[in-house]
Formats: sequence, C-alpha cells, structure tokens
Amino acid sequence: MTTASPGHKRIARLTGEEFRTLLPEALSIYVAAMNYPPNTAQQRAPMWLTHALRPGWRGVAAFDTDDTLIGVAYGYRGSPGQWWYEQVRRGLLDREDEETALSWLSDYFELTEIHVRPDHHGRGLGETLLRALLDGVPQRHVLLSTPEGPSRAWRLYRRLGFADVLRDYRFVGDPRPFAVLGRALPLD
Repeated sequence: MTTASPGHKRIARLTGEEFRTLLPEALSIYVAAMNYPPNTAQQRAPMWLTHALRPGWRGVAAFDTDDTLIGVAYGYRGSPGQWWYEQVRRGLLDREDEETALSWLSDYFELTEIHVRPDHHGRGLGETLLRALLDGVPQRHVLLSTPEGPSRAWRLYRRLGFADVLRDYRFVGDPRPFAVLGRALPLD
C-alpha cells in the first residue's frame, strides 16, 4: 500500500525485509524523537528485528518528496509471554482486578513504536502513520505506552479517543512515568 499525503510524498506499508533495510534510519528517527543518547539505537536494533518476526506484525513508513524516511510506525498482536504484555498485565493486576486486565489484554494490537523526525512534527504525519498502521487490524483493541506529560503524541492519542489504561506506570528498566493508553478498533 502506498498513498500520497499532504506535505510528504508517500506512506508505505512495509514488509519485514523493507523494515530491516530501513532499520538504521528508523532507529535514528526514534533516537531523535525520544531524545535518547545515540548509542540507544544499537541497543534497540536487535529488539526491533525480533519484533518484526512476531505474529500479526505490520509496519508503515513515511517518506519525504526526496524519498527520505521521515516517520515510522509498527506493531503486532499482543500475547502472553511478551515482555510488554507481562509488564502491563502486572501493572493492571496491581491496580485493577483480573477481569479488567483480561478485558484489555485478551485481544489487542500493540502499537509498539510510532516516531516522526522532529523537523516534521506538527504536520499531521503522526496521525497519518497511526491510521495507516491500524487500518484493517483484526484485534478488538489497540494499546500503547507513552511517556507521561504534555506532548504532541499525547494530544494525538487523546484526539483519537485513546483512554487511560494505566497512568504513572514505571516499566522495568526505565525510571520515567508512562501512561498505557487504549481504545477500541477500528478507528473512526
């Protein structure tokens, strides 16, 4: 799937092979968007490659008019045994009952990563990527985690109807507070 979009040349659905080819550029965008130290890309590369092998994986990318990668998003079907699933399950069970945890975790798509090059923020590209990624996802819900606090991403998720699942949550290995947000699919 390739579509034109205002302000950028195209949005493309990625195969696993295309994702692997774009990985260095995608990780560079991730590091810049999240304001992480440059060596974070090397640490994350094996994880992102493993994610691309999971059942239900799908990815999309945005390219500028000169075919430069300017945004990327990917995710997959969440399942017991996956690190993120177990972290969120633990957080939900600490604060809610098992029925509430299962209502979110029984059939969801994990929006694992969505990042736009900082010099392209504020142009609607995040929403375009999000909609392209989630178009046709068969799961009942989509879940994601995002750092707490005001940001363009936060406003985007709220505008698209994402609700609180967990707030002020700390994932193992990251001291920052995160929100886990979710909503029913499909997007309107």
